[in-house]
Amino acid sequence: MAQRSENQLSILIPVYNHVCVELVTRLHQQAVALDIDFEIVVADDGSTDQACIDTNRAISNLSNCRLIERKENAGRAAIRNFLAQQSQYAYLLYIDSDMTVISPDFISRYIACLPATVVDGGVAISASTPEQEQLLRYRHEKSEEPRHTAHERQKTPYQHLHTANILVSRELMLSYPFDERLRNYGYEDVLFGKTLRQNRIPITHIDNPMGFCTFEQNADFVAKTEEGLRTLYQFRSELRGYSRLLTLVSGIHIPAILWLMRLWHQVFGATERRNLCGSRPYLLVFKLYRLGYYLSLLKNREG
Repeated sequence: MAQRSENQLSILIPVYNHVCVELVTRLHQQAVALDIDFEIVVADDGSTDQACIDTNRAISNLSNCRLIERKENAGRAAIRNFLAQQSQYAYLLYIDSDMTVISPDFISRYIACLPATVVDGGVAISASTPEQEQLLRYRHEKSEEPRHTAHERQKTPYQHLHTANILVSRELMLSYPFDERLRNYGYEDVLFGKTLRQNRIPITHIDNPMGFCTFEQNADFVAKTEEGLRTLYQFRSELRGYSRLLTLVSGIHIPAILWLMRLWHQVFGATERRNLCGSRPYLLVFKLYRLGYYLSLLKNREG
């Protein structure tokens, strides 16, 4: 007798210049122990680091696991759609390649939720060294962690959808794919949440986090933040109501205040950026820099 689809799972991991063999191995161990029909599909999205590519090839040595190497970078949305098309089972579990398994029953908690359409497990922030705790990315993510609990996410379920750790039915994913216009960093998961809301598709938020334990150096995170803000500007009309920064900016109705904020960024933005890229970054400076950077995009591109 064939197993029910509730016991069939495709674990999908997009990767770019990152080694994820340990992640796949731990997920593989849990799936095997559950005696379910499963596959783990890792899609390399045109990595440029040959050492990462070579190391990740060990994934294909595990049962029910395969690594797909793509020559060109398709972008964060397109690679996730590609993984869905490559999958074979009824439920898809998307996991980012820099996540860490922190629960021995991680997969079984998701299986217990089925059948379902969308289940978001969340993330937990932890640093492995004192040096990591001084990084801007760690400080920022840690300050946001209270928003990551299932209770908080369920208050506004469509605005708190994150593809780092999310289960979706395959049928749903193929019907409502990620918006492939988003090729650069940021917001493909936010627009996906908006699509689900528009189509009245329910989301369940649970506390079944993956560990977020990898934090880039400050200069890299600042550059990634700037890239995300450019994405936010490009899709500001679609993202209205789904971004706290957009909500903040739209709530400022006094032109003089906007002018002063832009002037502040023009005068002090470079100094703020040096602090953020340095060894002692401040979260308040990060918030001011993000706001000023976005307002400068509005000014420079809209006149």
